[in-house]
Amino acid sequence: MKIPPDAEMPVDKFTDYLLVDKEYNDKSKYLAKAGFTAKNYTKLIKEIQLLITNNEATIEKSNVYGTFYRVDGIINGFNNVSIPVTTIWLERKIDNRFQFITLIPGKRG
Repeated sequence: MKIPPDAEMPVDKFTDYLLVDKEYNDKSKYLAKAGFTAKNYTKLIKEIQLLITNNEATIEKSNVYGTFYRVDGIINGFNNVSIPVTTIWLERKIDNRFQFITLIPGKRG
């Protein structure tokens, strides 16, 4: 199964979370290895959209909020640097829409 191309990807998930230096559960340093920063977050969004277009989603779990999926793959950064990632998505039970939840450095599984 594929995550639909119109899945919600809130900008603040990138500019206020993934690409911000954090004391706990920091992902910005990993993404910086491929040149991603809060200033060029649109490139990261485009890479994640390519990831879900080119890779299958696997069911992770279900709960009261809906069904969680993961998509593993490689995203291409700047200066020909590519990094493996796992993305997590939620198909919401309330409206059956998909939304981006998070990115995990490296591939799981």
